[in-house]
Formats: sequence, structure tokens, C-alpha cells
Amino acid sequence: MRNSTDVAQAVLAGEVELGFVESATLRRGLRSRTIAHDELVVVVGPGHRWARRSALRVDELLTGGLVVRERGSGTRETLERGLAALGERLPEHLPHLGSTAALKTAVQHGGAVAVLSTLAVADDVARGALVRLAVPGLALERRLRMVWKDGTALSAAARRIAAAASTVAG
Repeated sequence: MRNSTDVAQAVLAGEVELGFVESATLRRGLRSRTIAHDELVVVVGPGHRWARRSALRVDELLTGGLVVRERGSGTRETLERGLAALGERLPEHLPHLGSTAALKTAVQHGGAVAVLSTLAVADDVARGALVRLAVPGLALERRLRMVWKDGTALSAAARRIAAAASTVAG
């Protein structure tokens, strides 16, 4: 798995024809198509001290054991934009991990707090492995996009993947 920045670079470098990103910004030289909409949510483990709460304040989120994705991640970028709209920013030196799976493990077994895609945590929340908390006023919606190099004709295989992704999302 790669983060959005790495995917965009791989497409621009010709390493892959087609990529999928969550980043709000696109690098010059890329074309895109929105294939889905997503929202990030705050999650804690069922044993966390906040698990019985329904909501948090932004200041609690920022000082309560938050673990985030690495720089270049669309998830982190969405969180940073949401916080900036409220005049807030991520504290320096927060622990960061390189995948959604690693963050889910830190939350479930390490007592951490994370902000993750509702699509990625829906099953965990449904079975009680994670608990979702609201943060009133913090807007974390985003678009999931398919990207390809501008001016490049996609191969037949890439066109089939693009069509399948559009069908599944639509």
C-alpha cells in the first residue's frame, strides 16, 4: 500500500497507469475521476476511557493520545484541512504509522485514538472492535479519486479496471 503522494508520483513516473488517491489536491500532470465519497471518523477501542462517550471536543482529540498517518497520506491531509478550518493544527511530534491496519491495531490494542475512513472501520465498528466518536464542527469529508497521467491513453487492462472501479463506486 502507498499513500496518496506516492501513488501520484508512481503514475507521473509511468510506474503504473492508474492509481487511487484520497488527497484533496492533485499534482500537475494528472487527470482524475471521483469514484466515491468518504468521511473520516474518530475511533477508539472498546476499553478506552472515551468509549462510552458519544462526542469529543477538538482539543480533547488533539491531546488525548492521537496517532495519525504519515505525511503524504490523504487521510492525514483531510484531517489537517478539517483542523485548519477550525483554526487548529496537529501538534508537532505526534506518533504516526504508515497504514490504516497499523492505526486500527494501535487503537484496538494500544489505547490510542485515530481518525480513519468510515469505509475502513465500518465492519470493526459494527462488531464492537472499534467505537466511533463524533467531534462536532470537525468536517472530514473527502473524495476518493482514480488518477492517471494527463495525455496518456490507458491500456485495455487499465480501462477495464477504471470501468470496474466506476461501476462498483457508482
